[in-house]
Amino acid sequence: MATPSALEKANRRTAERKASTPIATAARYDRKADRIILSLNTNLDIMFSPKNAQGLEHAKPSQLETIEISPSGYGIHFPKLDADLYLPALLEGFLGSRKWMAARLGAAGGSSRSKPKAVAARANGSLGGRPRKVVTR
Repeated sequence: MATPSALEKANRRTAERKASTPIATAARYDRKADRIILSLNTNLDIMFSPKNAQGLEHAKPSQLETIEISPSGYGIHFPKLDADLYLPALLEGFLGSRKWMAARLGAAGGSSRSKPKAVAARANGSLGGRPRKVVTR
């Protein structure tokens, strides 16, 4: 059970964080622009494509029309998808978990086309290609 002093400290930290971190005051989906738009208490609006957010990447427009903001203002919930986003992470540029973001970045990096990459691929192919994996039993 938490002690009264621990609760006081936690409440003080929460108040400090709320004072220094923007919170969401409104959220909507703009179907025409295909963007989620969040209005913050700092009079700033941010928007992003649902395709770039974990849990929303395959959503249909009808699933994005209902957006709920948590009482704290830090959470954005999409009830038709049962997906949640965390506003501080959005503001830091992370639209998903580290694993999900790494997979997206890795896929983008692997699909790049450059002269050095093409030269390396040809050189690797002339040597017999990628080495086969050795299966140990």
